[in-house]
Amino acid sequence: MNDDLAALSARIDRTNELLQRMLAEVAKTPSTHAIFVDAGYLYAAAGRLVSGTEDRRAFDLDAEGLIDALIDRARTIFADSRLLRVYWYDGARRRIHTAEQQSIAELPDVKVRLGNLNANNQQKGVDSLIRTDLESLARHRAISDAALLGGDEDLVSAVEAAQGYGARVHLWGIEAPDGRNQAEPLLWEVDSQRTLDLDFFKPYVSRRTAAAYEATTGRPTREDVRFVGAQIAAKWLAARGRDALVELLPGHPYLPGSVDQDLLVEAEGLLQHSLRGQADLRRSLRDGFWEHLRTLY
Repeated sequence: MNDDLAALSARIDRTNELLQRMLAEVAKTPSTHAIFVDAGYLYAAAGRLVSGTEDRRAFDLDAEGLIDALIDRARTIFADSRLLRVYWYDGARRRIHTAEQQSIAELPDVKVRLGNLNANNQQKGVDSLIRTDLESLARHRAISDAALLGGDEDLVSAVEAAQGYGARVHLWGIEAPDGRNQAEPLLWEVDSQRTLDLDFFKPYVSRRTAAAYEATTGRPTREDVRFVGAQIAAKWLAARGRDALVELLPGHPYLPGSVDQDLLVEAEGLLQHSLRGQADLRRSLRDGFWEHLRTLY
């Protein structure tokens, strides 16, 4: 009996020793935070604050500089924590990156996540992406704190999901010229709130000149042209079938002359804009055409 008690006592001592070691390691492990940016909210609120408009075409945003500023602000707030990364959520037609979104995705410590963009330029699926990432990172203890720059009430479920796994969610807002630009239920659920003011955003938002704005509204963007290319590819595939696609794929990234000419003519009809002599837009058109076909096969 004494031998059994001694063995049991030894096992308990060993377990306690292992627990103490584990706790010591946890204590040495720094906290980790991540920044979650709803780009739709950012562009609308910052554009209105600095330039007086929510129309993205009417102002330029220095996304790289702004992301660096957000990282610096988080470093100040979470002084004893390390950054996991910045998550940038935006919408795009058929979830195809725009040139601007591609440049943001290439930045260090930044992950671009795309929802869809409907015919009215409204984001779809972004809130669910934020919830998925917040919940997954909190569940796996990858983050202890989340700085969320957004304002939509639909983000409440994302906040609750992360908090359910022990993460703290800190809501960052953008100063509103009048009233509020964040939903009250969201404000009620988060662990803390901060507002970024006009002085914070001024260096990164600049209104375009009237000539530059007219140029962007009159000439289709690469994003618009690429989307049309994907539309035409879907119609082309439905009309010609898989066998025609099998013949076409080995030629990537080039298109047979007849296919390329038909693509150009149809795109110009849909865009109501000539693409002759505009090499950058014609490349975007072909890119959209190929990207749609290559994602299917």
